[in-house]
Amino acid sequence: MRRSHTLRANLTGYAFISPFIIGFLAFTLVPMVISLYLSFTSYNLFTSPRWIGLDNFEKMFTNDPKYWNSVKVTFLYVVVGVPFRLMFALFVAMLLNTKSRMVGSYRTMYYLPSIIGGSVAVSIMWRNIFSNEGVINTLIGALGGTPVKWFGDPNAALGMLISLSVWQFGSSMLIFLAGLKNIPMEMYEASSVDGASPVRKFFSITLPLLSPIILFNLIMQTISAFMTFVPAYIISKGEGGPLDGTLLYSLYLFRQAFMFNNMGYAAAMAWVMLIMIAILTAVLFLTSKFWVFYETERGR
Repeated sequence: MRRSHTLRANLTGYAFISPFIIGFLAFTLVPMVISLYLSFTSYNLFTSPRWIGLDNFEKMFTNDPKYWNSVKVTFLYVVVGVPFRLMFALFVAMLLNTKSRMVGSYRTMYYLPSIIGGSVAVSIMWRNIFSNEGVINTLIGALGGTPVKWFGDPNAALGMLISLSVWQFGSSMLIFLAGLKNIPMEMYEASSVDGASPVRKFFSITLPLLSPIILFNLIMQTISAFMTFVPAYIISKGEGGPLDGTLLYSLYLFRQAFMFNNMGYAAAMAWVMLIMIAILTAVLFLTSKFWVFYETERGR
């Protein structure tokens, strides 16, 4: 009787989680297994996959200059964009961590770019803002500077993408804001009694107690930056130009898969990107013991 009741309870539980299990199998696990198989094949969507072993990976690492350029551009985008995004998010979070009647409205306004920032419409808007006759060049000209050819210089084009990434700081800002509110005010009051300056409070209290949240935001934003696609596609019109200056990894993967019909090669690229992200995440976790402070360690 007890076994029958336990079995019935288990079946009820599995019934409730079955939508997730079915979705995970159908849209995550099975596609991953199929893509792993395709990464070892030559497949163009119109013919059956043909097993070629490690040829896709050999071509990727030894005979595809555009691949290595996409890796370089993506790492520049991540290494420059993610820190600036987090610094700006923390700065705004500290500004909003005050008691004000309008602070709720300000938080909503600052979060909006993160909701719409990855959309096609915003990418088109960003392209128009940085056009030759756009707002940015108009302001530069009004200040006596020389207008920048944002779509003619690879470095300027990548900087334009990075600026859009920094503008989408809202999600990180909200997480930082929640962390700031969990820091006991008594610590700031005690440091004020000891004569600590605002700068000293920031580096001795705020940053150490926020370090776990910084680690979380750093990992999540790094993963998100590696997968950036829509802005690069819209701003460069799918070409990754000028001179492949905005050819992010995900954009080059898309071009190989759906423009050149090299689906097997694109699958191999996807698995290499997964490995790169996993390695970077592991490095961040391993190095976190040197700079992340947890409250549980305070009493040791």
